[in-house]
Amino acid sequence: MSYSPNLLKGQKALVTGASSGIGEAIARALAASGASVAVNYHSEQEAAEKIVSDIKSLGGEAIAIGANVAKEEEVLSMFDQMYQHFGTIDILVNNAGLQKDSAFVDMTLDHWNLVIGVNLTGQFLCAREAAKEFLKRGVKPDISSAAGKIICMSSVHEVIPWAGHVNYATSKGGIHMMMESIAQELAPHRIRVNSIAPGAIKTPINKAAWDTPEAEAKLLKLIPAKRVGDVTDIAKAAVWLASDDSDYVNGETLFVDGGMTLYPGFATGG
Repeated sequence: MSYSPNLLKGQKALVTGASSGIGEAIARALAASGASVAVNYHSEQEAAEKIVSDIKSLGGEAIAIGANVAKEEEVLSMFDQMYQHFGTIDILVNNAGLQKDSAFVDMTLDHWNLVIGVNLTGQFLCAREAAKEFLKRGVKPDISSAAGKIICMSSVHEVIPWAGHVNYATSKGGIHMMMESIAQELAPHRIRVNSIAPGAIKTPINKAAWDTPEAEAKLLKLIPAKRVGDVTDIAKAAVWLASDDSDYVNGETLFVDGGMTLYPGFATGG
């Protein structure tokens, strides 16, 4: 996949949870499109530094910043570090997320709070800080037609119930309404807020679901397109939402799922 190095030229981006998987692909794609990128990580510093090194080797600009997005003080420090290096922020990709799965009656309060804390509260904290900067700085027409762009990483499970994953599905349902409410409030200030809702994507978090022919065949029953998605499918959508090509798109969830939300079980009448 090739990206135009001028599409996001001069823009400063922060991608949370960018040391692997979807976040890594988005960080690399934004950099290839001309943005300077802050690669956030929680525990995988070496992986984040490798991504930064790769981006720099291709002529891009990047830094790695460690932070747990569920902790306010660490989020504030992360934004301070980004501003010290890049001066401002134009694009936030709220990607950090995790799963702690169990049957509902076995789910601990700690696992509930952990998933809600990272997946939902983390997105709130980061979006709030980015919005403050967007409002303070305003539109810079030579950089972008928007004062800022926030992209929330959701999931098909913001609309598809998921037994055994109640905390995760709840966090994604919360992202849906949070994103729309923020978009409604900030739109008059030329701030765009949208979500990407991936379906089944080949990442480390769900490797067991696609890593063997038997598992992949079972998964494909849920996907009308009959392929499991790749991280670049999400990265391409993120670049578009971050660019002025999507300037009239605000408060929308872009499902990138191969048709998973089309309820394929009903394709032959149910």
